[in-house]
Amino acid sequence: MSKKEHLIDVQPIRSKSQIEDMKWALKRHCSERDYILFLIGINTGLRVSDILNLKRDSLLKLKLKKRKEFQIREGKTKKARMINITPIFHEVITYVSELDSDWLFPSRKGDKPISKIQAYRQLQKAGDFAGIQSIGTHTMRKTFGYHFYKKTHNVAMLQEILNHSHPKITLTYIGSNKEETDNELDNFSL
Repeated sequence: MSKKEHLIDVQPIRSKSQIEDMKWALKRHCSERDYILFLIGINTGLRVSDILNLKRDSLLKLKLKKRKEFQIREGKTKKARMINITPIFHEVITYVSELDSDWLFPSRKGDKPISKIQAYRQLQKAGDFAGIQSIGTHTMRKTFGYHFYKKTHNVAMLQEILNHSHPKITLTYIGSNKEETDNELDNFSL
């Protein structure tokens, strides 16, 4: 996470139409690499550092498996985690099949992945084109958490996926507590 990201209140993208706008902006004004990075981020809840460390071969092996999932060891927590990309597999594998690098998100030289700063810059650029503010690398993880919670209402499962120590941390992280409180207070009167 960049110093600038610490200064802005990075939020999840709550609107599905804004998610589509962000995808469009990444494809149109950035690159397929940046679009796939965002796609994996919002569909897995991985931290950007873990996404950037993904290798091409770990995804190519999924072609032979019915269930499109693979295991990683998270950098921050050092915990093993299964990553399921079944819903986005076809888009991801099309991208992966065309790569010349061992890295899933290669830098220009291809011998290493792009940096977190570069990922941040590309997300900011796309956010500017899409008219979305408060974008950072954590936006992807928070967007995943927000929409997973809205769909399932299962904070315990989300807490486990995000490797948080307490449900309250999870709800605060995705901005759900404030939004729900604001919605209730908007309609409360005696």
